[in-house]
Amino acid sequence: MKKNLMSLAILTALSFASLAASADEAAYKGAWYALPGVSYNWTDSDLKADDGMGGFLRAGKEISQNWDVQFGGSYASVDGNANGKYKQTLLGVDALYMFSREKLRPFLLVGVGYAHNKLDYAVSGGSKDSLMGNVGAGVQYALTENIGLQADLRSVWSQAEVGADSKTVANTVLNVGAIFRFGVPAPVVAEPVVQQVAPQPVLEAPAAEPVVVTKPVCKPVIETITIQSEALFDFDKVTIKGKNNQVLDGVAAKIKEHDDIEFILVTGHTDKIGSDAYNQKLSERRADAVKKYLASHGIKDVRIKSVGKGESEPVVDCAGVKGNKKIIECLAPNRRVVVDATHKQEDGCTAN
Repeated sequence: MKKNLMSLAILTALSFASLAASADEAAYKGAWYALPGVSYNWTDSDLKADDGMGGFLRAGKEISQNWDVQFGGSYASVDGNANGKYKQTLLGVDALYMFSREKLRPFLLVGVGYAHNKLDYAVSGGSKDSLMGNVGAGVQYALTENIGLQADLRSVWSQAEVGADSKTVANTVLNVGAIFRFGVPAPVVAEPVVQQVAPQPVLEAPAAEPVVVTKPVCKPVIETITIQSEALFDFDKVTIKGKNNQVLDGVAAKIKEHDDIEFILVTGHTDKIGSDAYNQKLSERRADAVKKYLASHGIKDVRIKSVGKGESEPVVDCAGVKGNKKIIECLAPNRRVVVDATHKQEDGCTAN
């Protein structure tokens, strides 16, 4: 039965993983979290003990897009042979391979650690300290940015004194717990800022004898629209809020009013919180998301290009600001998407 349960858990995790793979990739945040919970133990038949409840407490850390690490301990005490008790204490560390960072996060796990098995039976038993190993599968579900759930089913191998012998025993454990994440900043929402770049004056060359007319050199008229990221995306996400975003709908409508717009450049920017490589990737993906949204709302895709600048072009520095919340609020103008619409040059102008 325990083998069937473990096979079912792994198949379920892989099924969830295939569903998660079809969703938009979500970047990890590197958060720490606490994980208290309860467990149900199916004991090895050699232990001659009942199945029963236990509890655990672990701490976890997101270390990359696909990996978490968790460490902590668990304890279980169940009825054993001849009115005795079987008690197991575990301390260990687990590596979790995460198939997704969306709300539903299936994973596989493997871990090692220390085990203390005590058989407090009337006619036999003893205590045994040994190494412990476990493998399993599970799933996390994010209820909010800071609170979630985790459930996993794992096989746990360790050594126990069974009668006069020391044997390897395999318990199957179902764990269910609550995740409390910390170190995740809340998003700051700001209104979009629209800037109009005035056209450069047209210069005309002086006349000479014989009369030679020189075409003026004109710079293209560029209209710039700056949108704060919080108006388009949830914190640390690359999926635009809602099927119809009022801010981008307004931008698309404004562009479609001008038939002389030849080229549109969408540029993503981030603040300086996080690594350079992570911020560069985030800015590129957000700019590409805005490009695709405009293209899907009647703007020809061939006229649009998207680029990411990461944190390389800040508009504010906030060097003297202290405190995480104040820094996040101060840096809000740096988290933006800029849409530059280039109008067709006037007749009679030469390229600059």
